[in-house]
Amino acid sequence: MENLVFTQLSIPEVRQLFRQELEAFFAEHALNTSQPETDQIAGIDLAQEITGLAKPTIYGLVAQSKIPHMKRGKLLYFSKQELMDWIKQGRRKTVADMQAEADSYLSGKRKRG
Repeated sequence: MENLVFTQLSIPEVRQLFRQELEAFFAEHALNTSQPETDQIAGIDLAQEITGLAKPTIYGLVAQSKIPHMKRGKLLYFSKQELMDWIKQGRRKTVADMQAEADSYLSGKRKRG
């Protein structure tokens, strides 16, 4: 940046100068949010951290094939994204969701006959 004496600039000029410098800074240091986050793969500790379940419970779910996992040799691996998706699949409907679904179903029945 040039060495300027700010006392000789008017307030709108100072604002414009700061605005230009901020825009240049953010253009150079902008975070690229379009790149997807890389999937984290780790052992049982990751699964325990994400699910909040105890290790024996996780081992039981693995034995029953109820939790997504990978196995190479004797080691278990878990994908953070797969665990998050697995947790989201267990979502229960709220009373409002069930009421809306029932209303939709009944309104379709009335139209048909």
